[in-house]
Amino acid sequence: MLFKFTIIIPIYNEDDNLKRLEEELLAFIQSSEITTKVLFINDGSKDGSQTSIETICNRNTGFSYLLFDKNYGLSAALKAGFDYADTELVGYIDADLQTSPKDFNLLLTRVNDYDLVTGVRTNRNDSLLKKTASKVANSVRKTFTKDGMDDTGCPLKVIKTEYAKRIPMFRGLHRFLPAMILLQGGTIKQIPIEHFPRISGTSKFGIRNRSLGPLADCFAYLWMKKKTIKYKVSKQQL
Repeated sequence: MLFKFTIIIPIYNEDDNLKRLEEELLAFIQSSEITTKVLFINDGSKDGSQTSIETICNRNTGFSYLLFDKNYGLSAALKAGFDYADTELVGYIDADLQTSPKDFNLLLTRVNDYDLVTGVRTNRNDSLLKKTASKVANSVRKTFTKDGMDDTGCPLKVIKTEYAKRIPMFRGLHRFLPAMILLQGGTIKQIPIEHFPRISGTSKFGIRNRSLGPLADCFAYLWMKKKTIKYKVSKQQL
């Protein structure tokens, strides 16, 4: 089977969610018009996630995994997914299922016109503290990047793989994926999607991750924007 779309799923201690995640991924794959494979990135989980991942991959065609030797963080997991993806499109979703794989269908309808399409979580099912911290972080990031995106932390995205592979990932850069596509001269689009409460497991990010970290990363992004090399070839003979 020729796959056209890879869904990257970073995993860190999400064993309680994996059975339900498998079911929802299969439901999306069966309903989607685009052939889809799944790549789990086990970011050094310390629970039973790896055993569950291997079981899932062994019984489903197109499901595979990478296992890190230790915990490196979300940005590293995404970079590994981008590095190993071999399809023309790559997607990203969290294992906690606060966003639904079925909403990939909404994003995929616009990917022919844009190089990155991201979800915007509507009616967020999070605590007031978490929502406030995210709102502040997004406001600060928009001021620095001017990317026009309202919710870059939304864990549901589709990117043309050629653009994803050119992103110079550093720790924390997962918050700046739309801005990094713009730096390449690409185009971006945001689409409202559903958001659900976390049923199992615990969030891996707190107030420090959502406020102080993003503020420091904004300065790293500005440095990268200033130093980015751009050129156009008008004629060639190779």
